[in-house]
Amino acid sequence: MANRKIIHVDMDAFYASVEQRDDPHLRGKPVVVAWRGKRSVVCAASYEARKFGVRSAMPAVQAERLCPDAVFVPPDFTRYRTVSRAVREIFLRHTDLVEPLSLDEAYLDVTENKSNLGSATEVAQTIRRQIRDEQNLTASAGVAPNKFLAKIASDWRKPDGLFVIKPADVLDLLTPLAVERIPGVGKVTARRLAQINIRTVGDIRALDLAELNRHFGRYGTRLNELASGIDNNPVEPNRPTQSISAEDTFETDVLLRETEPIIRRLAEKVWNASRKETRIPRTVVLKLKTAQFSILTRSLTPPVTPSSCEELIDTALALLAKVGRDPNQRYRLVGVGLSNFRDPAQSPNPLLFD
Repeated sequence: MANRKIIHVDMDAFYASVEQRDDPHLRGKPVVVAWRGKRSVVCAASYEARKFGVRSAMPAVQAERLCPDAVFVPPDFTRYRTVSRAVREIFLRHTDLVEPLSLDEAYLDVTENKSNLGSATEVAQTIRRQIRDEQNLTASAGVAPNKFLAKIASDWRKPDGLFVIKPADVLDLLTPLAVERIPGVGKVTARRLAQINIRTVGDIRALDLAELNRHFGRYGTRLNELASGIDNNPVEPNRPTQSISAEDTFETDVLLRETEPIIRRLAEKVWNASRKETRIPRTVVLKLKTAQFSILTRSLTPPVTPSSCEELIDTALALLAKVGRDPNQRYRLVGVGLSNFRDPAQSPNPLLFD
């Protein structure tokens, strides 16, 4: 749909910014939102901390080495959710088509806006101003004809920026970008692309589609579309749950056989969370991370979905028995999840959760 008007709004260093807003002593200082400890990871870093190379998902001990003067603040997700809901209320003044991606970012379809503003750019400017006035926080926004381009645009002038990609400028803007700017292109895919001398988005577009598909299967077609600025995915305001999971990182690495009590506890947590869903999960997933940071998963889609917490625990423990690694291998993290959600009518046992 070529005539869509999409905004991607991304709150700037959200968790850290909320902390700085609420505690004047933190303003202007390098703030790291994380629990202290060798197993903790960074939830967010203020822009003052980012100057030292501190980034989200970085081990907290590494952040402390990079920025010895950083102020560590434990995360307060209840407060962040409250702020996120207030920001979402601002979005909803302008359109009902809001697709939250997380607490700090969302897509908005403002092809038709409720505030009767003359352009998507005006809507984005108004939203940013309202967030600043009402929440004393800043947000960056991108305006574009589709979600993919809006996401790229919102990163263009962070923090506290607005960037608009007009249809006529799409190809010129995309051509020099690194392939990593495309969703789904991580380090592994980027290396595979580099092996066939593709390093920019323009390189992807120049390669024959059949050749792309030969190397990347159906994802080659998606790469080709995005490299041309094509993304027909709509904003989904009621995006259905794809998965529910819980995981735990250990203070000290443990042997596989020592993970059973943790798996039982995590499975119970996941089961309780799944009770809030009207859709039915079909697949049980077990995730492990070794002491060397390698991630491995085991999954099972049984003929009949687990109908109780005990059955979920039994399935997760059965997956544990299928790990098949060196018994002396140690692990730093374990997770349990439910995925492959389906509407009840699509499930082989639709009355299971009644």
